[in-house]
Amino acid sequence: MSDFSATVEETKNGFHVDGYEKISYDFTFLDGVFDLENSQLAECYTRWGRVLAVTDQNVYDVYGEQIEKYFKHHKLELKVHKTKIGEKAKTIPTFLSIVDSMTEFGIYRKEPVLVVGGGLVTDVAGFACAAYRRNTNFIRVPTTVIGLIDASVSIKVAVNYGNYKNRLGAYHAPMHTFLDFTFLRTLPTAQIRNGFAELIKISTCSHLDTFNLLDKYCEQLIDTGFGRTDGAPLEVREAADKINREGIHEMLKLETPNLHEIGLDRVIAYGHTWSPMHELVPETPLRHGHAISIDMAYSATLANSRKLISDEEHRRILSLFSRAGLSMDHPQFDEDILDKGTAAILKTRDGKLRAAVPNPIGSCTFINDIEVSELNAALRRHKELMKEYPRNGEGLEAYVDASDTGYTENNKKEAKALEAAAEEAGSLNGNGHIHGGSLTNGHGNGTNGIKEQMANGTAKGLTNGVNGFTNGAKA
Repeated sequence: MSDFSATVEETKNGFHVDGYEKISYDFTFLDGVFDLENSQLAECYTRWGRVLAVTDQNVYDVYGEQIEKYFKHHKLELKVHKTKIGEKAKTIPTFLSIVDSMTEFGIYRKEPVLVVGGGLVTDVAGFACAAYRRNTNFIRVPTTVIGLIDASVSIKVAVNYGNYKNRLGAYHAPMHTFLDFTFLRTLPTAQIRNGFAELIKISTCSHLDTFNLLDKYCEQLIDTGFGRTDGAPLEVREAADKINREGIHEMLKLETPNLHEIGLDRVIAYGHTWSPMHELVPETPLRHGHAISIDMAYSATLANSRKLISDEEHRRILSLFSRAGLSMDHPQFDEDILDKGTAAILKTRDGKLRAAVPNPIGSCTFINDIEVSELNAALRRHKELMKEYPRNGEGLEAYVDASDTGYTENNKKEAKALEAAAEEAGSLNGNGHIHGGSLTNGHGNGTNGIKEQMANGTAKGLTNGVNGFTNGAKA
C-alpha cells in the first residue's frame, strides 16, 4: 500500500514537482494460515465477500482442498487461477493469462488478489497486479523457502522476456504477506536445499549469529524441513524459527531503505554477480540456489585471495556449502563464462562490478578495482580447491525437475542466442581491466568500445550484456 504527497511550484520556464510516496505493508508469522480457526487472512476479504486466488498447479494439488474449505468456512466465494510457473513459464503469456482472470473476475481497483506459491508465482502475479489499472492490490502467501525468506522481502515483481531474466517488471508492494512455515512440511528436500542458499547469502555478508546457527544445524535443517516435519527435534525447530525470523528481519533492514534499488551497492547481491550465467548456460537449468552458491563460493575464494577473509573462514564457508549439498562449481564455469558474466553485470550495475564479498564473515565489502587476470587466477585456484570436496564441488539435485513447474529442457537455439548476445555486449579479454567501474576492452582510447556504441545507439540494440537484444531482435 502507498500514499503519495506532492508539491507543485511555478518556475521561470514551467513547473517543478516534488513527490513523496509512503509505502507501507505488513508481515505476519502465522502457522496454518489456511486452518479454519485462523481467520486473519479471511478478514482481509470480508469487505469484498469473495477472493480471486492465483496459485501454481503443484501447490493446488497439495493444498487446494484445504484452501477451498477455508474460504467456504468463512463464507467467501473463491475463484482459483491455477498456473504453471517456472523460469520457462515466467513469461508474458503467463502474465496475460492472470490478467484475463482478473478481468473475468471483475476485480475492483482496491480489491486484493491472493497470491499463493513460491517466488516465481509471486513475481508474475505481482507484476500482473502492478500493471492492471496501473496499481491493483495483492496479498502474498509464499510456500517455499526462497519465497518465504527472499522473494517475500522484496517489492520487485517481474517476468522474463525471451532468455532475459526479469527484463519486464515493476516495484509494487503487497498489502500484506503471511509467513507460514508449515508449508515446508511438504516441500521436496531439493527445494529446501535450494532455499538454504539464500540464508547462507544473507548471513555470510550481514549476520554472523545466523551463519553460526546454519553451520551448527545444517544437515538437520535440510532433513527436517527447517524443523517442520514430524519427529523433528524441538531444538532444531527453535533454531529454524530463530534463523528464519532473523534472516527475514535482516533482509528487510537492508532492503527497505532501497526498495527501488536506486543504490546499486547491495549486500544481498552477494552471489548474484555471475550467477545469471550459471542459471542459463547449462542445457538443463541449474536451480537458483545452486547458481548463486557457485557464485558465492567463488566470491569467497576471491575474497580469501585478497585476504579479506582468513583461510579458516574461507574453508568454513566452503564446508557449509558442501555439507548442504549446494553447488560450488560447475564444469561449464570457465574463464569465458566468467568474462561474459562480468561484462553483463557491469551493464546492470552502471559500469561498476560491485561484487559483494564477506569481509569477514558477517559483514560485507564491495570489489570494484580488479584486474581480469586476478579474476581468472581466483577461478583457477577455486577449481583446484574443488578437487578436495565431494563431487568436485558439484551439488546434489542441482538441476530443475518436475518440482520446478514450468521448466523444460533449455532450447539450444536460445542458449546460443544468449551467448552471442553476451559476447556482442563486450567480454573481457586478457588485457581487460576494471578500475573503479571503467571497462577497457582492447579499444584504443575507447573508440568503438561498447560504452560508446551504446551512447551512439550502434550496439545492435544490446542493452544488458547477457540479457541480449532489445525486444528479442537486433535493432
